[in-house]
Amino acid sequence: MIAAQKYASTQNETASRERLMVLLLEAALRHVRAGAAALEGKRRTTAMLPLKKATDIVNELMTTLNRPVAPEMVDRLTELYAFICARLLAAQATGEAGPAREAERVLAPIVEGFTGAVASLQQPPPPDAAR
Repeated sequence: MIAAQKYASTQNETASRERLMVLLLEAALRHVRAGAAALEGKRRTTAMLPLKKATDIVNELMTTLNRPVAPEMVDRLTELYAFICARLLAAQATGEAGPAREAERVLAPIVEGFTGAVASLQQPPPPDAAR
């Protein structure tokens, strides 16, 4: 287990900015799912920490958006991130899994989209693209 932790730590420390963003998004989604599952299992106390972690990550991602670079995308992501945070806070306040699952349904495609975009950045262009 220690070797796996060291590998993960090294991977995170040497990752590109884009890859770090994907890792954060994936972590947020994992926390949302863990919190929702705990709420579905009537373990409200257990759900609070992962839901808070997910909220913190999404809030942090929201603060790092660079509006001058892509204003329309930033406006849309801000709306989505705000919705996700609101639903996570509702789940924490009510102890109901429904709002957390709503946050998950919005967050999952964002994670998939960013994962795909970053993966495509890391692949070399096809040979005929240089023509």
